[in-house]
Amino acid sequence: MVTATPLGYADLPRLFERMSGDEKHDPSSLSTRDVLWVLFDRVLEDEDRFLLSKGHGPMAFYAVLAAKGYFPEEWLDDFGSFDSPLGHHPDRARVPGVEIASGSLGHGLPIAVGRALALRAAGRNGPRVFCVLGDGELAEGSNHEAIALAGRMGLDRLTAIVVDNFSATYGWPDGIAERFALEGWTTASAHARDHDALERAITAGEPGRPHAVVAVVGA
Repeated sequence: MVTATPLGYADLPRLFERMSGDEKHDPSSLSTRDVLWVLFDRVLEDEDRFLLSKGHGPMAFYAVLAAKGYFPEEWLDDFGSFDSPLGHHPDRARVPGVEIASGSLGHGLPIAVGRALALRAAGRNGPRVFCVLGDGELAEGSNHEAIALAGRMGLDRLTAIVVDNFSATYGWPDGIAERFALEGWTTASAHARDHDALERAITAGEPGRPHAVVAVVGA
């Protein structure tokens, strides 16, 4: 549902400033901002599914949704208030454009795998499923199981984008991409601030295999 005239990437700082409070989680939101923008501005099509697993700090998600006209930007002024639809974690029942209520780490990718399996079972081969995760939540066992299952099922309509801001407590030998590759995923990496490179990385999957993108933030 789009309710307003879409805005541009340059409007995001102004939209960020309309939200206030201690639960904005600025670092988490800022590290996710460009990935969300590239997805909503360049990649997602009408029937595609987008799931934000990295739900700690939805400020960037709300700013992008407002910029794309999913709801009036005035909603941002009441972010986190008692009666605002824009809570500290996204709520699919209250916010247009939100597919799942997220914030509990490790839930998003398993749900995305289920969405991809359901679409396949229904014979719907057009819609794609995109899930954005944080590097820290890859320590959750539910994500390990989802990565393994998706690879074995050949869910080629599924793309996982991991925002790597070097916040993970435990690393992975040879890096995040190798973790997915070992389970049969195709992989690509790009700097999160390079929108052209990020778009190429997200759309670089192959038939018969799920695709993982590491969006590097920082160094």
